[in-house]
Amino acid sequence: MGLMMMKKILIANRGEIALRIVRAVKELGMAAVVVYTDGERESLPVRFADEAYSLGPDDLLSTYLNIELMVETAKRAGCSAIHPGYGFLAENAVFARAVRENGMIFIGPSPEIITSLGDKIEARKLAEKIGVPVIPGYNGEIKSGHQAKEIAGRIGYPLILKAAHGGGGRGMRIVTSRDMLVNSVKMAVKEALSAFGNGTVFMERFVENAKHVEVQVLSDLHGNTVHLFERDCSIQRRHQKMIEEAPCFMLDDKLRKQLYSYALLLVKATGYCGAGTVEFLYDGKTSFYFLEVNPRIQVEHPVTEMITGVDIVKEQIRCAMGEKLSVRQKDLAIRGSAMECRILAEEVTQNGEFKPSFGRISDYIAPAGFGVRTESCAFTGYEISPRFDSLIAKVITHGKDSKEALRKMELALAEIRIEGLSTNIPFLRSILNDEEFQSGYYFTNFLDVFRRKQLTKQALEHHEECAAIAAALLRFREERKRKPVVQRLKHIISRWNLAGRTESFRARKGF
Repeated sequence: MGLMMMKKILIANRGEIALRIVRAVKELGMAAVVVYTDGERESLPVRFADEAYSLGPDDLLSTYLNIELMVETAKRAGCSAIHPGYGFLAENAVFARAVRENGMIFIGPSPEIITSLGDKIEARKLAEKIGVPVIPGYNGEIKSGHQAKEIAGRIGYPLILKAAHGGGGRGMRIVTSRDMLVNSVKMAVKEALSAFGNGTVFMERFVENAKHVEVQVLSDLHGNTVHLFERDCSIQRRHQKMIEEAPCFMLDDKLRKQLYSYALLLVKATGYCGAGTVEFLYDGKTSFYFLEVNPRIQVEHPVTEMITGVDIVKEQIRCAMGEKLSVRQKDLAIRGSAMECRILAEEVTQNGEFKPSFGRISDYIAPAGFGVRTESCAFTGYEISPRFDSLIAKVITHGKDSKEALRKMELALAEIRIEGLSTNIPFLRSILNDEEFQSGYYFTNFLDVFRRKQLTKQALEHHEECAAIAAALLRFREERKRKPVVQRLKHIISRWNLAGRTESFRARKGF
């Protein structure tokens, strides 16, 4: 089915990504249909879409995660396709199947591919089979503490426990010793079960001092596949990305060629169609290790768009409609450097804790300028609700090189104004000013090291302040000892002072 046969696309999402997809759909000459909850009636996606349908009260399970309601809403609106965005139902094979069974196009890979890639254990097995390196680990479910100890003994410490389904850092635990293993397994299983409805966890060796590097890919139904180079996503907290750069400047041409070959090998082996991301760990030297494939649009896709000039969302829609990719590998090149910062509604305390911040934005001004892009659905009066994620905006900058992109980001974060709640902007600005970050030679443990440096600096500043106060008190005490009591009190108890006249007055009168 070509674009000319398409009339309406339902966007099964909210916030900034819903608005981003609305714009892409309308640019392609189709009608954009959005959904919303009761508290989002005045949201920008609702305002800018061609049609909008209410899902009811602000309850996540009965709205954005309600497969039946989402499909029925799309049918009621007369939509030919559904775009899931990221999060929510984007990687739900049941949803993808329901969309197709009801005669609509799911803008993403097939339910079968989502199922196979959604299981990280099966994805590891596939990577090993086709010759893509994986981190040493165990390709099976961890079912007991005794089993975990036996496997850990073979893998070695430190190691990491991961949920086999889902992502976002949930169900993940780093284990540094045998003593903490059993409890860590229990916690990982519990968290995975709560977040994804599946408590399966597996185990890998934890690669220290590694970079998180991912390759953006596009593939159509006609056998055409391209990569759009790589992104460095190593600045993370609790395995959640905060700052992304494209490209990764620790890689040379030889390493890049190897990385791209691995990514394309995996995509072609699965018969993937659409936009996807293949994620790797880079050991900082010569080796890459496969992590997972994300079968959807990524939060950080704008940095890749900035260095390639390719509209990834529009290509994603075209591929789902059966059209060929509009770009060829030989025509693609890295153009400069781009950076993205995620602006979150949270307070970063002096102790390095991240506390959520919710409420209504009383004043909002987005940064602008040449090479500056802001992806947001925020406005003055917009409310950040605890029922949804804390992302307020994504600020993206582009420059001729990494230094220019960084400088533009520093200016953009100084320019943006978000009043009414706390944000992580001051914390992001402090990262941008860090010499290690500016060098590009940072790894996934950057934030842990950075926060320790901050705490040490605060402690030193506190000690210096205490020392200065102590020195001042000591000097004052010595001064008091140096002068006789009568001399020290002479000026205070002078008859002229008591009469309200100064010593200069006394001198003028000749006294």
